[in-house]
Amino acid sequence: MPWLTGLHTPEEDRWFYRELMFKTCTLWGAFDRDVITGMIAFRDDWIEQLYVLPVVQGRGVCSELLQVAKRACERLQLWTFQRNLKARRFYEARGFALVEETDGTRNEEKQPDVRYLWMRVSVP
Repeated sequence: MPWLTGLHTPEEDRWFYRELMFKTCTLWGAFDRDVITGMIAFRDDWIEQLYVLPVVQGRGVCSELLQVAKRACERLQLWTFQRNLKARRFYEARGFALVEETDGTRNEEKQPDVRYLWMRVSVP
């Protein structure tokens, strides 16, 4: 997502994870030996972050991380950018439904985004 390059300094990113993500979210990582290849952060019914390194995309890492959150939650919501078609196809293929589109004025990136919702299906 080159349109996000330089949005925050490395110091701001470290503060964000140290003070917000680690304190308020459940975080899981995927590793290849001692290298982190992906991570998911979620709380309540929100996926705050889901990221997988481009070199391992398409190998199931993102799906495995998403399953961690799905096992822990009855429903999940997330935001992604409208222009991130790869992410949108990924979520839609895994049962997420589009529930809201915005023009981006409410996010710091000022990029049009979409909100997705997934709900566990109860089997009678």
